[in-house]
Amino acid sequence: MHMKKAHLFILLLLTLPLWTLASGIKILHGPYLQNLSSTEVTIVWEVTNESVGWVEIAPDDGSNYYAAERPKFFDAINGVKNAAKLHAVKLTDLKPNTVYRYRIYSQEMLSHEGTRVHYGDIVANSVSREPLFFKTNDPAKSETSFVILNDVHARKNVITPLLNYANYKEKDMVIYNGDMVSEFKSSEHIFEGFMNESIDLFAKTKPFYYLRGNHETRGEFATHFQDYFCPREPHLYFTVHQGPVFFIFLDTGEDKPDTDIEYSGITSYDQYRTQQAGWLKKVVASEEFKNAKFKVVIAHMPPIPIKNGWHGQLEVLHKFVPVLNDAGIDIMLCGHLHRYLYEGPDADFNFPVLVNSNNSCISAETKGNQLNVKIFGLDGKVSFDKAYTAKPAR
Repeated sequence: MHMKKAHLFILLLLTLPLWTLASGIKILHGPYLQNLSSTEVTIVWEVTNESVGWVEIAPDDGSNYYAAERPKFFDAINGVKNAAKLHAVKLTDLKPNTVYRYRIYSQEMLSHEGTRVHYGDIVANSVSREPLFFKTNDPAKSETSFVILNDVHARKNVITPLLNYANYKEKDMVIYNGDMVSEFKSSEHIFEGFMNESIDLFAKTKPFYYLRGNHETRGEFATHFQDYFCPREPHLYFTVHQGPVFFIFLDTGEDKPDTDIEYSGITSYDQYRTQQAGWLKKVVASEEFKNAKFKVVIAHMPPIPIKNGWHGQLEVLHKFVPVLNDAGIDIMLCGHLHRYLYEGPDADFNFPVLVNSNNSCISAETKGNQLNVKIFGLDGKVSFDKAYTAKPAR
């Protein structure tokens, strides 16, 4: 009798719809915004189980979010939805200077055999609360502001106080200029190092732009950097135009020769920087760049030819600076040295280079024809305060 009941129970399990066997998918990290521009943004999040993912957006028009079915944008490549734990959805054809509400969704994929796919539970953010939002950039905006941190190396009690001193809530954007962790070892290492803190503070609704430092190129997980940052973009170097400032973000790579024993023969940064220099020539020749009031370069490694200078810095000096020297750059903002340094303009470069330390942040804002730049330390004190006047249009 007991054997018959056991057989019936097993048969019942086998005939149940597969969706009832879902293991309870949850949002693990995110969402957070990447590569926000005047017409695009990419939204990234990670869940516990393999799934398909999508984003719904709605205008900020005062209507109830549930007043209508909202358009869905799927995490898909070449027409095929990604079955993954990490999702990145790029929204395009957005309007400049416009607020959008959004929600993320992931539906667990239990099995995929031939043409049959069985799905499980759906998880979404903020279903019982107001949706999140973002505002697209506006190149026509009269003023802008930003804050830069670098070389945090996953240290605690650094990001939050520095962002607060810089009044990050009022800034248009946050910039991470490399070495936010010491190695890319795993997904959890990234989030525990600085991303969870960033998401809790602002990254769901305010953009951050993240440049690799030399330490983000290291570790067994380093090749996955673009899965999390700048996903769906052609390069890890890019431009951003917000208000009167045109930003050039340069990926300066590693600091030693490619043949150095530390890299075990897997790097090719010299060729990478050469290719990037070709891209840079096209950027500075564009009308959008030429017509911008302020031209700011962000790069982890500075081009300063210090005594016994390392290979990577000399590559920046020899490959990028000749292009920038003729481009009317207002300032180059760097990190890497773990100390403050200010150089130029001089015989090597026609623009000032400001190096932020690992225990401070750069806070900047435009006001008319002035770009005001300050440095706040962990003690909250201002150690640098200088204004740069916009150069005449080229």
